[in-house]
Amino acid sequence: MSDIPPLRQRLRRTAPDDGATVRSSRPAILIGAAGIALLVASAFLSWTYNPSLLDDLTVYGFPSPTQVLLLALAAYAVIQLVLRLPRADRWRRLFGRQSGLRRLSAGIIAFVVVVMLAIVVQDKARFAALDPGAWVALAGAVLLWAGARWLPADQHVIQEHHRFPAVVEILIVVGFVAALLFGAAYGLDLQDGALLVVFLAFVGALAAGMSGGGVFDWLSIIFAHHRTVLLTASMVAAMMFPLTQNGSDANMAIATNVLIFAATAMGLNIVVGLAGLLDLGYIAFLGAGAYVGAALSESAFATIGVKPPFLLVVLLGACISATLGLIIGSPTLRVSGDYLAIVTLAFGEIFRLSMFNLDGNNGPNLTRGPNGINAIPELNLFGFDFGETHTIAGFAITRMANYYLLLLLLIAFIILVFTRLNNSRIGRGWVAIREDEKAAEAMGVNVFGLKLFAFAGGAFLAGLAGTIKAHADTAVSPDSYQFLESAFLLAAVVLGGMGTVGGVLVGAVILKLLPEKLRFFSENRLLLFGVLLVLMMRFRPEGLVASKRRKLEFHEDDTELAERVEHVHMEEVK
Repeated sequence: MSDIPPLRQRLRRTAPDDGATVRSSRPAILIGAAGIALLVASAFLSWTYNPSLLDDLTVYGFPSPTQVLLLALAAYAVIQLVLRLPRADRWRRLFGRQSGLRRLSAGIIAFVVVVMLAIVVQDKARFAALDPGAWVALAGAVLLWAGARWLPADQHVIQEHHRFPAVVEILIVVGFVAALLFGAAYGLDLQDGALLVVFLAFVGALAAGMSGGGVFDWLSIIFAHHRTVLLTASMVAAMMFPLTQNGSDANMAIATNVLIFAATAMGLNIVVGLAGLLDLGYIAFLGAGAYVGAALSESAFATIGVKPPFLLVVLLGACISATLGLIIGSPTLRVSGDYLAIVTLAFGEIFRLSMFNLDGNNGPNLTRGPNGINAIPELNLFGFDFGETHTIAGFAITRMANYYLLLLLLIAFIILVFTRLNNSRIGRGWVAIREDEKAAEAMGVNVFGLKLFAFAGGAFLAGLAGTIKAHADTAVSPDSYQFLESAFLLAAVVLGGMGTVGGVLVGAVILKLLPEKLRFFSENRLLLFGVLLVLMMRFRPEGLVASKRRKLEFHEDDTELAERVEHVHMEEVK
């Protein structure tokens, strides 16, 4: 160990490129530049003869919105290529790692292929529908990828983080959040499913290039230094989102469903992501909260005569869900792993069948059986009617936008609870149980108590979301709480990144937004989700937004990654 230099010395070490490296990179840079030139030229050519496809790609000399996205990727490729020049040595180590250009070029190939497939699938002429512009773009993307692959490997040196003045960094944080808001509004406003898929391919290619180039590592350090600004800007941007939808209640209904799904998945993230307890019946806790909200509402079909205030109903729904969490968590002292998964799966099915049978014939009339409880009235809190459209500064805040804003406050509360627990001794105890239960118990961790608390806490958060969901949907029925919904919640946690807030939000958006916007995706979503998860397990098992610990767990042999993670962590805690 004494032969290894301290990390700080390694960080300060410089390794300028020598002449041989510069000479060897010139052919690759020229090939990459030729590929970018072809990409730019293709944006001014026709890609198909059919003007009804992808917002008209038939115009020569004027790029369509899809081609503008390709130009944006080409512009970023230019930046990555310029950073390979000798005089850009300092900035290259921050934003222009070789893997960045490689991933970006592969992403551009995927983007062009997605556009070509969208044309081929939608036009009867198939491949004959492709005009020369599409083939020129594909040739340019392949040429850029070949140039990126030919570039000499980066020297294994980590540069110290470059700090800007505080004002500049705050502007970077605000600009990043504003870009996310604009991107979300643009994507949700796209009515053509093919255009949405193309836009997602663009986002994926750009994110791959930024991740490989080191931009996200650099941003994470800035975010750590300006955490309050980031949280404030994110909350403001999320609250401004309804103003970007021009009063569209359909889009806001999708956004509301995404928030309900994300809030529930966040509770599951405590159980699965932190404590490592596989729960396949988690949707039952959301259903319990929804049924409590419906049964105690002003609905004519409500089965309980008591009509308490909604704030009290929220607490009752959450507490009943937490009680169910304690019940399902109690067997964890004796079972674990696959057996626990089977127990929770059975619990979810028992809950659904119980809701079916509590109809007055097979038991007390609490849920009206398969008919469910309908006509749940709109919420009215402190005189604010959630069922009416309100106008603020000329912008229409529709019914679903009202529920969206309420759920936004709820999910902010859930994120606060999750992060506080994650950073506490309780969170560290959960992680210890997840990593090695026997070792944690030997070290004095109250394993059974923490497991029960994980189940009860996660169920409590799901119950909160369930009571609001009952009013947003205006009805509850047993069919809404099947095992498939639990599987999608678990998939959102695994896909996004277990144990992280951002990962679960990303996973929830992907798994809830795509079926809502893409009809063909909805019809084959099980197949597509399966393929997506298989690809994830193969290429990125730690999830889309993984925690540093899980990155190292799945890539323990990657020395460069280990040093980069250590470097980023040091910069964040300074």
